[in-house]
Amino acid sequence: MENDRTTVILSTATGMIALDSPVKLKILEILEIGTASFDELVEKSNKAKSTISVHLHDLEELNLIHEKTFPNDKRKKYFVLNAIYLAYSQRPLRKQYNRQMDVLGTSITDGNSFKEKLFGNFCYGMEAYGINPKPILKRIGNDIGAKIGPELKSRYCEGILEELAVFWSEHGLGEMTLLNGNQIGISVVNCYHCGKMPNVGKTLCSMDEGIIEGVLFSKLKYNCRVQEIECYGTGHNHCKFIVEDLEL
Repeated sequence: MENDRTTVILSTATGMIALDSPVKLKILEILEIGTASFDELVEKSNKAKSTISVHLHDLEELNLIHEKTFPNDKRKKYFVLNAIYLAYSQRPLRKQYNRQMDVLGTSITDGNSFKEKLFGNFCYGMEAYGINPKPILKRIGNDIGAKIGPELKSRYCEGILEELAVFWSEHGLGEMTLLNGNQIGISVVNCYHCGKMPNVGKTLCSMDEGIIEGVLFSKLKYNCRVQEIECYGTGHNHCKFIVEDLEL
């Protein structure tokens, strides 16, 4: 979450909530990255234990976070985010949006080019009007992945991702490749929705992050976080994702 966001609107199972408390926003910023214990929240927020305790209670009352226990040690507890960001107060990205709309206008006579640019313009349009599309698209991706996962055959992570690479290619989503290394990595070239995008200074494939997460969790119950670290939108000639283990 960006430091200049002074107010956010979040969606929960019980409705939308506006929040402007700096301490609460800091707690949610930490939990947006991953789970955290009480002591970790105190350390990362640089606030007193009593202060964090009060704000955690408020956030739980608002249904924005949940407290959970470790399966093997019920005495140890951690907190998870239970909401998605819908909008936030910051300077709207109108300049980038208008630039992309101009590019879209020149592609009207080219059906394929228009289709390729449409998704990117939709995302920029949301941000231009103050709506953050990334968490929503990632949550939708999770739902899509949950439907795809059970249809795959393998029962281990690398095998699932290899099957997903075939799925990606067969459906024209791009050419997906598993990367060698200590951490699970995925590269995609000719990405279906950002492969023709210029360098806009940000990653654009939140839905794909969610799909991969949803596939791995629905098939293997693998609790992981998929993060895109390189993208056509950041000036690269591919999209690169890393898979981070969140198992506790």
